[in-house]
Amino acid sequence: MSNTFYAPGKQRAERVGDLFAAIARRYDLLNDLQSFGMHRLWKRRVVALANVKPGDRALDVCCGTGDIAFALARCGAEVIGLDFSDQMLEVAQTRLQNPKFKAQNVKFLQGDAAQLPFPDNLFDAVTMGYGLRNLSSWETGLHEMIRVARPGGRIVVLDFGKPGNALWRTLYFAHLKCSVPLIGLVFCGNPRAYAYILESLKHYPAQRAVAEKMRELQLANVQVVDFVGGAMAINFGQKP
Repeated sequence: MSNTFYAPGKQRAERVGDLFAAIARRYDLLNDLQSFGMHRLWKRRVVALANVKPGDRALDVCCGTGDIAFALARCGAEVIGLDFSDQMLEVAQTRLQNPKFKAQNVKFLQGDAAQLPFPDNLFDAVTMGYGLRNLSSWETGLHEMIRVARPGGRIVVLDFGKPGNALWRTLYFAHLKCSVPLIGLVFCGNPRAYAYILESLKHYPAQRAVAEKMRELQLANVQVVDFVGGAMAINFGQKP
C-alpha cells in the first residue's frame, strides 16, 4: 500500500498498533496542532450527546489518551476507557495521576473494539473518538458498541468525514496530503504516521454510510452532526 501504516484485512490491527506506538507521546500535541485546537470542541459535543448523568455507566472505545473518558467522568458517570494500544493507555494512566484529570470514577483497560469484553446491555452511553476508521471492520465495531449499550443507550462516534461539497473535499484532502504530514514530520519526526489519515479516510465510507448502517441496525434518532463542512462528523443513534 502507499502508506506504511495502512494495510487491509488481517494485518490492519498490527499496522495501526505500530502507528499509535510511534505517536503516543506526541498524540495530544499533534491533535491540537492539526485541528487548531478544535478537536476539544468536537469532543465536548460527543459528551453532550452522550448525555450521561451521575450513576450512569459509560464506555469510551478506542479511548486513546483519555480525553472523552475523562470528560464523561466529570459528568459523574462510571467510565471505562478501552484501547488496544499499550502505549496510548500508558499516557492515559499517567494523566490519571495528574490532579487536573485524576478521578475515582474512570479506569482504563486494554482490549479489542471488535470483541468488547463486556456483556450485552451494560452501558448507558458508548462513545468512540477517531477509532471506527481504524478498525479492520468498522461494521463489526459498530455492532459491538450497540451490543453492549442498554436499551435507550446512546451510541456516539466522532471521526474524520468526507465533505459533500466537491471543491471543499478536494481542498481538505490536499490539506491532509500535504500540511498534516508536514506537522507530523516537524513535531513527531514521522510524516508517514500522519499521511495515514488520508490513506485510511480513502478506505472509510465516512459519516453518511455510518448513519445508513445505524438505521439498518434499527437505531433510533439517528443523526449526523457535521463540523467544518463535513471534514469532521459525529454519528449518533439510540438503541431501541
